[in-house]
Amino acid sequence: MTPKQPRTDLDARYSSALNPRPGAESVTATDWAETQRRLEDAEVFWITTVRPDGRLHVTPLIAAWHDGALYFSTGPGEQKAKNLAGDAHCVLTTGHNTLSEGLDIVIEGTAERVTDPGRQNEVIAAFEAQYGDHITSAQGVFHGFGDSIRNGNDLLFAVEPGTAYGFGHNGQVFSHTRYTF
Repeated sequence: MTPKQPRTDLDARYSSALNPRPGAESVTATDWAETQRRLEDAEVFWITTVRPDGRLHVTPLIAAWHDGALYFSTGPGEQKAKNLAGDAHCVLTTGHNTLSEGLDIVIEGTAERVTDPGRQNEVIAAFEAQYGDHITSAQGVFHGFGDSIRNGNDLLFAVEPGTAYGFGHNGQVFSHTRYTF
């Protein structure tokens, strides 16, 4: 798969450029390459799915950015798997919970089940590279992750961004970037 390159736009309505402070005159859109780097480094993500009755379901999980998509897994009986079976639209988020630093990222897309063994192995390798001992060590929190996907005990999903947002903040300067794919 060839990763798509998005159109990148700064939304001045929600950036410091609209409410000038020292340094605000240099507010620019966050480059997509920087956003991808942050996705590759992130350890905790949150997923939002829609229940059959329309209520939202939000839960933390681990995810890996690989080849233009975010990947995550879930057990077939878990609420997010049930929700995705009825409505594959979802949102994945990651970032910092402080105003003093960081880039908060929102990825909107459609979850697609990954069943091809070759692709599963590529993605498992991406998880192992991103999370290291948490997956590869016998004492790791997610040890057995790859085997659980390979034997079907966990479902693997890919979410290619339809639209994404980057909310940059450093305490004084804030930016709101929209990525359109």
